[in-house]
Amino acid sequence: MPLKIFIIFLFCLFCNNLNAEENLKNVGKFKDWETYVLMQNENKICFAQSKPIVRAPKKLKRDPSRLFVSFRPKENIKNEISVTNGYDFKIKSPVTAKSGKRIYDLFSQGRFAWVVDGEEEIKLIKTMKKASRLMIVGNTDKGSQTTDHYSMMGFTKAYNLAKKSCG
Repeated sequence: MPLKIFIIFLFCLFCNNLNAEENLKNVGKFKDWETYVLMQNENKICFAQSKPIVRAPKKLKRDPSRLFVSFRPKENIKNEISVTNGYDFKIKSPVTAKSGKRIYDLFSQGRFAWVVDGEEEIKLIKTMKKASRLMIVGNTDKGSQTTDHYSMMGFTKAYNLAKKSCG
């Protein structure tokens, strides 16, 4: 788990200052989604990411939110869905991804949350390909509930390119 947190932390760090990091390459932008390839030592990491189009409540101060789908071939990791809502999630409090009537449970550790298992990741990816919007609902360590709305416009192309780039 700590390696996942470290890698996602790197994504966020590098995404804020892409030009300063030559090992992180933006390989495509598709509407509200982007695809990146990161070379870290001899490990190739590919991911699609998006920023929320709506964050609620607006008055709550928090760091940027991101939704990722990652591929790390050297670790045999594919279709890993993760999210950061810009704060430490409340321990043992649910984090959910919602689209229409479909709801997916995520588990959290610190500032990140992941889908529980590989089967659920595949189901959520299928939902994301068909959806126009995905909402991530979580609770801060102080108990405030947040809802981030992600557009799925461009997701399929960004996801396919990330998968192909690490294939």
